[in-house]
Amino acid sequence: MNKNLFLLASSALVMLASCSGEKTQPNAGAIRIEADTVAVPVRVAKVVAQDVPQLVEFTANVEANKSNDIAPQSPVRITEIKAEVGDRVSQGQVLVIMDNTNLANAKTQLDNAKVEFARIDELYKVGGASKSQWDAQKTNLDVLQTSYNNMLENTTLRSPITGVVTARNYDAGDLYSGKAVLIVQQIQPVKLLINVNEQYFSLIREGMQIDNITFDAYPGETFSGRVSIVYPTLDAASRTFPVEIKITNADNRVRPGMFARVMINFGTKRHVVVPDQSVVKQTGSGDRYVYTVGSDNRVSYDLITLGRRIDNTYEILSGVEDGATVVVFGQNRLANGKLITVVE
Repeated sequence: MNKNLFLLASSALVMLASCSGEKTQPNAGAIRIEADTVAVPVRVAKVVAQDVPQLVEFTANVEANKSNDIAPQSPVRITEIKAEVGDRVSQGQVLVIMDNTNLANAKTQLDNAKVEFARIDELYKVGGASKSQWDAQKTNLDVLQTSYNNMLENTTLRSPITGVVTARNYDAGDLYSGKAVLIVQQIQPVKLLINVNEQYFSLIREGMQIDNITFDAYPGETFSGRVSIVYPTLDAASRTFPVEIKITNADNRVRPGMFARVMINFGTKRHVVVPDQSVVKQTGSGDRYVYTVGSDNRVSYDLITLGRRIDNTYEILSGVEDGATVVVFGQNRLANGKLITVVE
């Protein structure tokens, strides 16, 4: 009897477990179906295309319009330096005097050559010297004259431009050893060299006025310049072309080495503008996305190309159609194809 009771109890437990399993399976399926149809509450905004100013910012370092190294051609001792850093100098002004020992020797050789040539010239005129002798003496005189002129130029160093002394690397008595004695730069005007994207090649031209140039040294102030050179070729790697802009700099406030920002207006283009809150940055990449709402109240995760930031909006170059509805709040609970419900 005890054995039969045990078998009966075991059978009852098996049947109970079987019945329990059949009842829980439908409930689990119902939970999954319900989860797939739960709408995520979000806030949305309708976006439209509008005329967007095509303002593009470029950066550059200020450069002198011209820069000259004041230096002799050979290692000579410096006798006198006649200018200091910051001095304004004129074209042709004597700036440095080098040791003239070699110059004096060259002058003596030149004087002797002149006497010899005068003697040969007189003999040649009366038939006392041949044409080859006359030619040889004339050649020797010309060589010594050229050498003397070159040495004279490299003994008394003059400024080739009107400008400002911006560097001094020696003192009087030093032996010149290759580095410029002085550097003179022309800073009226100064120039900026920017690299402009290929898409603007047909929109920028020489003589174009640039009215929005700023410098970190003068916050809140703007300066004007003019395009002086548009380089005719593009860099194949960066797809950019150099553009030179000159600033008159009449007051000498802009100095070489300053950091400049150049804003150029290339007109307007009609582009969609979206709230900045709608833009989602994908983790681990530089890509930007928005959630666009479809007619079935499901969202699509769309890659976009950003243009300019305008206050609290972004210009969209591609990825969002005019009149589209985008999610501006609640993106952290969304995924591609997710059902949404709009809340205020």
